[in-house]
Amino acid sequence: MSTLPSVVTAIIVSNVILSFLGFKNQDFFNKYQFQMSKIKAGEQIRMWSSGFLHVDFNHLFINMLSLYFFAGYVVYSLGEMKFLALYLSSLYLGNYLSFRYHNQRDNYTAVGASGAVSGVVYSAVLLYPDMKMLLLFFPIPMPGYVMAALYLIYTIYGMRKQKDNIGHTAHFGGAISGLLATIAFVPSVLVDSGLTLAILAVTLIIAAFLFKRKNL
Repeated sequence: MSTLPSVVTAIIVSNVILSFLGFKNQDFFNKYQFQMSKIKAGEQIRMWSSGFLHVDFNHLFINMLSLYFFAGYVVYSLGEMKFLALYLSSLYLGNYLSFRYHNQRDNYTAVGASGAVSGVVYSAVLLYPDMKMLLLFFPIPMPGYVMAALYLIYTIYGMRKQKDNIGHTAHFGGAISGLLATIAFVPSVLVDSGLTLAILAVTLIIAAFLFKRKNL
């Protein structure tokens, strides 16, 4: 995993190019961002294209850095084609969940690869349950499932506040997709990573309950 897989390189390059086009050209950004009223009117391309745009450089950097660190593990275990299927399905399911959750808000907009990246992160944690992670402001190794659960808590908080143009709801949908795709591709994780899966599943179930009740 010392060399970045070609499929991951292609995804990162695509995100960088399209995001910078969006930074420099507001019309381009507006044309391809997730915008509820436009999607309802039939512009389904936005369900995909919005996943390759970002609010600013920091948003882009965080997503691509996360992808850089975690994607290699998933590609190593699944192969490039299955990884691509997981990435794209997480992107779409994340946006689909956003579409359902914000359906009554025609002015709702969002961008970012966060849904797809969430799917990759959750897949990596499930495939490698002994993985340890560090936070820059808390440099003590923690189990991957703890970090993933904390990330989902942050996502729920972001869904509740809705103070930015980042698709926090897509994080949640992407995480679900990443777990389901990983189980489908590698059923043995049900046994090998049972505890990790249980912890992540409980967190997702609680979030799903809050989502259904719209008590966010």
